Amino acid sequence: MAIMGVVLILSSSCKKKDDNNIPPQESGTVTDKDGNVYHTVTIGTQVWMVENLKTTKYNDGTSIPLVTDNVAWFFLITPGYCYYENNGPKFFFIYGALYNWYAANTGNLAPTGWHVPTDAEWTTLTTYLGGESIAGGKLKEEGTTHWEFPNTEATDEYGFTAVPGGWRDYSGNFANLGSFGPWWSSSEYNTHNGWYRSMYCGSGNVDRNYFEKSFGFPIRCIKD
Repeated sequence: MAIMGVVLILSSSCKKKDDNNIPPQESGTVTDKDGNVYHTVTIGTQVWMVENLKTTKYNDGTSIPLVTDNVAWFFLITPGYCYYENNGPKFFFIYGALYNWYAANTGNLAPTGWHVPTDAEWTTLTTYLGGESIAGGKLKEEGTTHWEFPNTEATDEYGFTAVPGGWRDYSGNFANLGSFGPWWSSSEYNTHNGWYRSMYCGSGNVDRNYFEKSFGFPIRCIKD
């Protein structure tokens, strides 16, 4: 009886440990108004898109302004998007589009039933993965097909497959494709800045910071 008691205790302990470390699960797909199909993955209590957002339309079918001119981008204080180096055919499929924060904050950029994550929802994700200092490694796509060497600590063990889409700055210049992946949240820091998360080829971190709302960043969406 004593031996059976020990076995039951160990079995219960192991089961509890497994319940607190539920592996990621493929959740299906979701489609935007352009017909782009995104795979999804469940991480903890959240369901995330596995690819960066590509849509050129809001979820009501209205077109999002495509802004390629540098001067127009500089003065933009309303929603807009572009592609890296204004070259959709080359960069669209892997990296998605670059949206300014004004687009991220509209409330109808994501497909119906989804939304641009808040700052708090990004924190929920990094906390579940063990904290900002190690979450990036768990989220980044493995290898150097898209990330530059050394792509530190990248394991993609949760199937999030983060890729380094770079950015467009307020002057319209493009930078950091391959080395840096920023993603907007929908949360405002102040009048001029919004919160975002980023990952870097030389680090396993997920960094939390704020930046100019006029910058163009990729976006990952989360299920309502």
